[in-house]
Amino acid sequence: MKSAVGVWRQRVGYGVADLSCNLVWQMIGLYLMFYYTDVVGIAAVQVSLLFLLTRIIDGVADILMGILIDKTNTKWGKSRPYFLYGAIPFALLGILAFYVPDVGPASKLLYAYITYTGLSIAYTMVNIPLASILPSLTSDPQERTMLATVRIIFSFIGATAVSVLTMPMVKGLGNGSQAQGFFWTMVIFSVIACLLFFFTFKNVQEKVIVQEEKITVKQAFLTLKGNKPYYIFALNILFMWGAYFFQQGALIYYFTYNLNRPDLVGLIAGIGSFVPLAGTFITPIIAKRMYKRNLFMIASAVNLLGILLMLAVGASIPFIIVGAIIAAIGHGTRQSIYFSMQADPVDYGEWKTGINAAGILSALNGFIGKVTMAIAGALFGLMLTWGNYAPNTTQTNDALLAIKMGYLIIPAIFVVISMIIMRFYDLDKIYPQIRADIDARNSKKKTSNQGEAV
Repeated sequence: MKSAVGVWRQRVGYGVADLSCNLVWQMIGLYLMFYYTDVVGIAAVQVSLLFLLTRIIDGVADILMGILIDKTNTKWGKSRPYFLYGAIPFALLGILAFYVPDVGPASKLLYAYITYTGLSIAYTMVNIPLASILPSLTSDPQERTMLATVRIIFSFIGATAVSVLTMPMVKGLGNGSQAQGFFWTMVIFSVIACLLFFFTFKNVQEKVIVQEEKITVKQAFLTLKGNKPYYIFALNILFMWGAYFFQQGALIYYFTYNLNRPDLVGLIAGIGSFVPLAGTFITPIIAKRMYKRNLFMIASAVNLLGILLMLAVGASIPFIIVGAIIAAIGHGTRQSIYFSMQADPVDYGEWKTGINAAGILSALNGFIGKVTMAIAGALFGLMLTWGNYAPNTTQTNDALLAIKMGYLIIPAIFVVISMIIMRFYDLDKIYPQIRADIDARNSKKKTSNQGEAV
């Protein structure tokens, strides 16, 4: 019983870290662009450039964070200490990002650059360790899938809370001022996120010793040599997450201007963050019966079906809701198995080279994700500028087309490309032998070290 309690304590401790991440980062993905353009009054083209430059800087920070993790060796482990160190900066900068002072246009833009860049780096400090710590928590593939599933469940809880509660909280806390409402909403979410990271630090433990000695950057990158599964996995990030980031950024614009139903923003955002739990719950069960890649492909097809249905039905709200539900189920399953797969190319690199570089590979994944987010945000901002988008008014046909492309057309294309890429991922077939070889090697090393100590 005690062992089962310990297992679930770690699962929950690991999972709530992504709840923390989403309480802040979901606000960024769903509302920051709208906050900058419609509340603060920064031009869409300036916001697109801000997103592009800031996220590229953030992506470089991901790489540096991965290198730092691989060089870290404390009594708490390699990744775990950063949940403690990063919690307060993450919360504080989250609050400051949604508090743009009423100064001149140039000063507002400068302030946005400073606070958003700072928040992105703080996010890196807590999010990269969340990925890199997984191989250290367990070497059991099924337990990894379970940990990833619990993580996704909590991430969807955080995302749902932001999606459903934000606009009512903005209205209730703002007393007629959206600026004030967004600020106090972010204060609440950020404080909760900080406390949950403390909980994570206390309840996770790096039980699998993957690399006691520090490794050089050159050694870390050696794990990429000939690592075909990682190259495919990394390329897929561009299109899998690109589809998601486009939809996330365009959602509030699509329902506000294309459908004239801003009241549905919370509902659709809530569907996109809560309904995926249905897919996430079944992922560990199905993953026992089929290869992870195959499950990823099926989930992507379901996600695509939902997007195409929303595209085909025009302004029919009931069918749009059905399409959103279908897309969300597919996304939840796909995202859950994605996080479970993330540790496998790390093991493949260790199997080939004897070097575990979970930090740098997780950081590279984060870098690619941040670049994808940057490109998606920048392109959507440029698309709005092309369409002569103007906030809080009736939009031109070109602006409506740009918003529709961002919310439905481009995501559908990206999902198809993602499926084509993952068709070439074949690590699942040989992974059991890889894991057995690594465990045998580590066991032999541990026995040898104990003998030398005696």
